[in-house]
Amino acid sequence: MHVHILGICGTFMGGVAALAAAAGHRVTGCDAAVYPPMSTQLRNLGIEIHEGFDAAQLEPAPDCVVVGNVMSRGTEVVEAMLDAGLDYRSGPQWLAEHVLAGCHVLAVAGTHGKTTTASMLAWILEDAGLAPGFLIGGIPANFGASARFGAGRFFVVEADEYDTAFFDKRAKFVHYKPRTLILNNLEYDHADIYTDLAAIQWQFHQLLRTVPGGGRIVANAADENLTAVIEMGCWTPVEYFGLDAAADWHGDFTDAAERRIEVACGSGKAGARWAMSGRHNLENAVAAIAAARSAGVSLQQAVDALSRFEGVKRRMERTATVADIAIYDDFAHHPTAIRRSIGGLKRRYPGHRIVVVLEPRSNTMKLGVHNSELADALSKADLIWMFRPGDMGEDFDTALEPLGKKLRIFDDYDQLVGDMSTRVLSGDQVVFMSNGGFGGARQTLTAVLQRTRGTPGPA
Repeated sequence: MHVHILGICGTFMGGVAALAAAAGHRVTGCDAAVYPPMSTQLRNLGIEIHEGFDAAQLEPAPDCVVVGNVMSRGTEVVEAMLDAGLDYRSGPQWLAEHVLAGCHVLAVAGTHGKTTTASMLAWILEDAGLAPGFLIGGIPANFGASARFGAGRFFVVEADEYDTAFFDKRAKFVHYKPRTLILNNLEYDHADIYTDLAAIQWQFHQLLRTVPGGGRIVANAADENLTAVIEMGCWTPVEYFGLDAAADWHGDFTDAAERRIEVACGSGKAGARWAMSGRHNLENAVAAIAAARSAGVSLQQAVDALSRFEGVKRRMERTATVADIAIYDDFAHHPTAIRRSIGGLKRRYPGHRIVVVLEPRSNTMKLGVHNSELADALSKADLIWMFRPGDMGEDFDTALEPLGKKLRIFDDYDQLVGDMSTRVLSGDQVVFMSNGGFGGARQTLTAVLQRTRGTPGPA
């Protein structure tokens, strides 16, 4: 079968492309912006990528067109597809029909931590010899790829609540029919799609309706928004996780620097050293360990596997150390994620300055939904550089005023980096936060510091 994917360079659709190729299909695709690392990953798989959304790419006609949710009516290739009467599917629908059918699906849903939790879960299953398939919205360092077909019956999928396609406005995750479901947390997000929190909760309720009675739901015990979803109707046994000993599955740190963890369930308990940081990542770990039990992995096995978990690209990924200045790439773009990332670094590196460089790039952030929370989320950082997109409203600047002199705002990437390069000090922990490329600012700062302060140390 020839599968042509519209919007192929997004993390999800690129993963679908990799899975389709692994299944033996001929895969091609298109996108508006074709650039590494996804373009490189796809071309290494022998997948031909067309740049642009013109109609000519549909000649000769593929057997199936898989449509990414970046596509909309009025786009030339979409109109040509519809006019020609071609067979088409959304990415989640294609995944459900051609990959997930017949699998024990373990889905990870929630506002925060989906990628890290799904990566941890996939690694636990892999370390236990279960050879899972997976599709994750990031690249787990233990695997080096965002998707894999797998050799067993288990499949881990990051279950996103964003809408499916221009012709299907349900959340992506309603297609996956998981047998094991992690509900990490729930906050208002995706303001370009959902009018309020209740609208998102309704989509999560639809997800609960798809989990069989013989399955398992692993839910955050401390999240009231998830509790409200479960109270809307749930037909599956629920196990709760958290950092409170009252939860069915709970974890704690056994040292102040958060380098050792201990996880307990019932009378069982297991501990290990690990490389992650932050209470939010311990919550992610406990959720993954609890979900792995449904695949037959013991508590001790799972905790031991996490001692070898190497993290995820762009999730507090340390990319360079120059003159004892540590530089990180982090995907945080919601106030809660920003606050948690800063707090985790503060506890791991006491006495060091935490320097945050933020690009407010998500649609929700640009709409000003998080303005009232942003200053508080950043308040524990020692210095903050903010890139200000041109389409931010005046309320954005007003909301940041409480940060005072520790905040520096720029609307030019090069000027921002130039200013940073003269002010960062040895021992600083510098975190670039964005769900995009940040104009290459992180790489530019690294190069400038290498040139002016000395050669880089190991990341």
